[in-house]
Amino acid sequence: MYFVILIKNYFLYEYLILFKFLFVIRVIILKYSPKKQSIIMNKKNNDKIELLEVFDNSHPKRNYLIIHQTKEFTSVCPKTGQPDFGTVVISYVANKKCVELKSLKMYLQSFRNEGIFYENVINRILDDLIFVLKPVWIEVKGIFTTRGGLNSTVIATYGKNPL
Repeated sequence: MYFVILIKNYFLYEYLILFKFLFVIRVIILKYSPKKQSIIMNKKNNDKIELLEVFDNSHPKRNYLIIHQTKEFTSVCPKTGQPDFGTVVISYVANKKCVELKSLKMYLQSFRNEGIFYENVINRILDDLIFVLKPVWIEVKGIFTTRGGLNSTVIATYGKNPL
Protein backbone atom coordinates (compact mmCIF):
# COMPACT_ATOMS: atom_id res chain seq x y z
CA MET A 1 0.00 0.00 0.00
CA TYR A 2 2.74 2.46 0.94
CA PHE A 3 4.56 1.60 -2.32
CA VAL A 4 1.42 2.42 -4.40
CA ILE A 5 1.07 5.83 -2.71
CA LEU A 6 4.73 6.61 -3.43
CA ILE A 7 4.28 5.75 -7.11
CA LYS A 8 1.12 7.90 -7.37
CA ASN A 9 2.92 10.84 -5.72
CA TYR A 10 5.91 10.41 -8.05
CA PHE A 11 3.68 10.54 -11.16
CA LEU A 12 1.79 13.51 -9.76
CA TYR A 13 5.12 15.29 -9.21
CA GLU A 14 6.21 14.48 -12.78
CA TYR A 15 2.93 15.84 -14.17
CA LEU A 16 3.34 19.07 -12.20
CA ILE A 17 6.86 19.55 -13.56
CA LEU A 18 5.63 18.90 -17.12
CA PHE A 19 2.73 21.32 -16.63
CA LYS A 20 5.09 24.06 -15.40
CA PHE A 21 7.42 23.44 -18.33
CA LEU A 22 4.59 23.67 -20.89
CA PHE A 23 3.26 26.83 -19.24
CA VAL A 24 6.69 28.50 -19.41
CA ILE A 25 7.05 27.53 -23.09
CA ARG A 26 3.59 28.98 -23.84
CA VAL A 27 4.49 32.27 -22.12
CA ILE A 28 7.75 32.50 -24.08
CA ILE A 29 5.98 31.83 -27.39
CA LEU A 30 3.34 34.46 -26.68
CA LYS A 31 5.90 36.99 -25.51
CA TYR A 32 8.20 36.66 -28.52
CA SER A 33 5.79 35.97 -31.39
CA PRO A 34 5.99 38.65 -34.14
CA LYS A 35 2.29 39.54 -33.92
CA LYS A 36 2.53 40.09 -30.17
CA GLN A 37 5.71 42.15 -30.62
CA SER A 38 3.98 44.25 -33.26
CA ILE A 39 1.13 44.99 -30.86
CA ILE A 40 3.56 45.81 -28.06
CA MET A 41 5.71 48.04 -30.29
CA ASN A 42 2.69 49.89 -31.73
CA LYS A 43 1.89 51.06 -28.22
CA LYS A 44 5.36 52.63 -28.07
CA ASN A 45 5.22 54.75 -31.25
CA ASN A 46 5.79 57.92 -29.23
CA ASP A 47 8.99 56.40 -27.84
CA LYS A 48 10.34 56.13 -31.38
CA ILE A 49 9.59 59.78 -32.19
CA GLU A 50 11.41 60.81 -29.02
CA LEU A 51 14.58 59.20 -30.42
CA LEU A 52 14.69 61.78 -33.22
CA GLU A 53 16.65 64.93 -32.44
CA VAL A 54 16.70 68.02 -34.63
CA PHE A 55 18.84 71.13 -34.97
CA ASP A 56 18.30 74.50 -36.62
CA ASN A 57 18.83 74.73 -40.37
CA SER A 58 21.76 77.11 -41.02
CA HIS A 59 20.33 78.14 -44.41
CA PRO A 60 16.53 78.15 -44.08
CA LYS A 61 16.02 80.52 -47.04
CA ARG A 62 17.89 78.27 -49.47
CA ASN A 63 16.35 75.15 -51.00
CA TYR A 64 18.94 72.39 -50.94
CA LEU A 65 18.61 68.63 -50.91
CA ILE A 66 19.71 66.52 -47.95
CA ILE A 67 20.02 62.76 -48.49
CA HIS A 68 20.56 60.20 -45.74
CA GLN A 69 20.97 56.52 -46.62
CA THR A 70 21.37 53.34 -44.63
CA LYS A 71 22.03 49.95 -46.17
CA GLU A 72 21.58 48.19 -42.84
CA PHE A 73 17.86 48.63 -42.19
CA THR A 74 16.20 45.60 -40.60
CA SER A 75 12.73 44.78 -39.36
CA VAL A 76 10.71 41.59 -38.91
CA CYS A 77 8.03 40.18 -41.21
CA PRO A 78 4.82 40.12 -39.15
CA LYS A 79 3.54 37.03 -41.00
CA THR A 80 6.59 34.75 -40.86
CA GLY A 81 8.72 36.26 -38.10
CA GLN A 82 11.69 36.23 -40.50
CA PRO A 83 14.03 39.24 -40.65
CA ASP A 84 13.62 41.75 -43.48
CA PHE A 85 16.65 43.62 -44.79
CA GLY A 86 16.77 46.71 -46.93
CA THR A 87 18.15 50.08 -47.80
CA VAL A 88 16.31 53.19 -46.62
CA VAL A 89 16.97 56.49 -48.40
CA ILE A 90 15.62 59.67 -46.84
CA SER A 91 15.73 62.76 -49.07
CA TYR A 92 14.37 66.10 -47.95
CA VAL A 93 14.45 69.85 -48.43
CA ALA A 94 14.69 71.31 -44.95
CA ASN A 95 12.54 74.12 -43.69
CA LYS A 96 13.72 75.33 -40.26
CA LYS A 97 14.98 72.05 -38.82
CA CYS A 98 17.35 69.22 -39.83
CA VAL A 99 17.59 65.76 -38.30
CA GLU A 100 20.65 64.81 -36.26
CA LEU A 101 22.33 61.73 -37.77
CA LYS A 102 23.06 59.68 -34.66
CA SER A 103 19.47 60.04 -33.49
CA LEU A 104 18.26 59.04 -36.97
CA LYS A 105 20.45 55.94 -36.81
CA MET A 106 19.07 54.99 -33.39
CA TYR A 107 15.53 55.64 -34.60
CA LEU A 108 15.97 53.39 -37.65
CA GLN A 109 17.57 50.67 -35.53
CA SER A 110 14.54 50.71 -33.23
CA PHE A 111 12.59 48.85 -35.96
CA ARG A 112 15.01 45.90 -35.78
CA ASN A 113 12.73 43.64 -33.68
CA GLU A 114 9.40 45.06 -34.77
CA GLY A 115 6.97 43.00 -36.82
CA ILE A 116 5.88 45.45 -39.53
CA PHE A 117 5.15 45.35 -43.26
CA TYR A 118 7.38 47.27 -45.70
CA GLU A 119 4.63 49.74 -46.62
CA ASN A 120 3.84 50.48 -42.99
CA VAL A 121 7.41 51.04 -41.89
CA ILE A 122 8.22 53.44 -44.74
CA ASN A 123 5.05 55.45 -44.12
CA ARG A 124 5.66 55.51 -40.36
CA ILE A 125 9.20 56.82 -40.90
CA LEU A 126 7.79 59.48 -43.24
CA ASP A 127 5.08 60.51 -40.74
CA ASP A 128 7.53 60.71 -37.85
CA LEU A 129 10.01 62.80 -39.85
CA ILE A 130 7.24 65.14 -41.03
CA PHE A 131 6.18 65.56 -37.39
CA VAL A 132 9.66 66.53 -36.11
CA LEU A 133 11.07 68.35 -39.17
CA LYS A 134 8.09 69.98 -40.88
CA PRO A 135 10.09 69.93 -44.13
CA VAL A 136 9.32 71.70 -47.40
CA TRP A 137 9.50 68.32 -49.15
CA ILE A 138 10.50 64.81 -48.08
CA GLU A 139 10.74 61.38 -49.65
CA VAL A 140 11.40 58.09 -47.86
CA LYS A 141 12.36 55.18 -50.08
CA GLY A 142 12.73 51.58 -48.92
CA ILE A 143 14.53 49.14 -51.21
CA PHE A 144 14.11 45.70 -49.67
CA THR A 145 16.12 42.60 -50.49
CA THR A 146 14.74 39.69 -52.45
CA ARG A 147 12.51 37.25 -50.59
CA GLY A 148 10.78 34.37 -52.32
CA GLY A 149 11.96 35.62 -55.70
CA LEU A 150 10.42 39.07 -55.22
CA ASN A 151 12.02 42.30 -54.20
CA SER A 152 10.06 45.38 -53.19
CA THR A 153 10.60 49.12 -53.32
CA VAL A 154 8.29 51.43 -51.39
CA ILE A 155 8.39 55.20 -51.90
CA ALA A 156 6.38 57.68 -49.82
CA THR A 157 6.52 61.47 -50.29
CA TYR A 158 5.19 64.63 -48.73
CA GLY A 159 5.01 68.15 -50.17
CA LYS A 160 6.10 69.49 -53.55
CA ASN A 161 9.77 69.25 -54.48
CA PRO A 162 11.00 72.83 -55.07
CA LEU A 163 14.19 71.74 -56.83
